[in-house]
Amino acid sequence: MLIEILCKLVNKMNAKTISFAALMGALGNILFIVSSYIGKIAPGVALDFSLIAAFIAGLYGGPLVGFVTGLLIGISPGIYFGPLGMGGWLGLIGLPFGKGLTGLTAGLLSKGMRIGEKKHSSLLTIPLVFVSYLPECIFTYVYFAFLLPYFIGTGSAEIFLIFILPKALAEITVMSFLMAALVGNYGFSVFVSNFFKKPYLLPKLQVDKTKS
Repeated sequence: MLIEILCKLVNKMNAKTISFAALMGALGNILFIVSSYIGKIAPGVALDFSLIAAFIAGLYGGPLVGFVTGLLIGISPGIYFGPLGMGGWLGLIGLPFGKGLTGLTAGLLSKGMRIGEKKHSSLLTIPLVFVSYLPECIFTYVYFAFLLPYFIGTGSAEIFLIFILPKALAEITVMSFLMAALVGNYGFSVFVSNFFKKPYLLPKLQVDKTKS
């Protein structure tokens, strides 16, 4: 089912955008593997900074690219917290979908707020990252409190509140400042914008030229 969704979404993207989503998907999976290996907190609970790739994809490429990238970066976490953890087969669906929600929301907010045209776009990125995570946060609570207990017989609301939520908020805090630094970096923004005909987050100097 996940593969079918990915194929339908990819068909709506051009080759350059597909290559960017694949690049960010690979980056996200690498970030997860490294951060989870270094920051293992408890059995089935580890640090996960893979959403950096989803934020980049969503902010610059928009909701579709953000969602597809989120699905891709959820592959390794889905395996680790799914069949290799407490999530079983449900983790292979729930983890990619949750990360897809974050990429989708980041894209919608970037597109709707036209954040790239704001004077202090890098600073605005910090609260935008937090808000972008809210749908995934709500879904993750439902996943642990209801879906896992019903379908797999594991998980609980307490696990989410005691372990997952504090860890996630710490991760999002770090990623929000990192994303602000990336958005404020002209060279990085130029590099990412080259993958799109119409990036949603234009490099600052390019924005200034369009207004002059």
